[in-house]
Amino acid sequence: MSVQPDRAARLLLILERDGSTCVWCGRPFSGQVRPTTEHVVPRVKGGPSWLENEVAACGRCNGERGHRTPVEWLEECRRRGWPADSARLSRTLEALARAIARAGGQRRARPYLDAQLRRFRRSGSPAADVPA
Repeated sequence: MSVQPDRAARLLLILERDGSTCVWCGRPFSGQVRPTTEHVVPRVKGGPSWLENEVAACGRCNGERGHRTPVEWLEECRRRGWPADSARLSRTLEALARAIARAGGQRRARPYLDAQLRRFRRSGSPAADVPA
């Protein structure tokens, strides 16, 4: 994998790529709702700090997600009536799977990512088209 930009630069690139709303609750970012980088596969589970593993989330959602998996938190957001962006999450998971296949490594992240993709397929979310 090539050298990744620093955290601030990655956040700007993520906002440019995905738009300026929280992936989980849909709130637009502003002076009061600040964007943070959210690791789809958490660092504690071996997730890399790569653009392919990050989305923009508001501080509230980033903090409340805690150690829940992306699919668990997506389901919780829907239960709360928030317009969680499952298509954006799906694109991120797919991009991460491709990046890991290309770059190799990420031994700890692979099983977690594979499990999340399987859960997406079972739930009928947009990632159902992702090849195994």
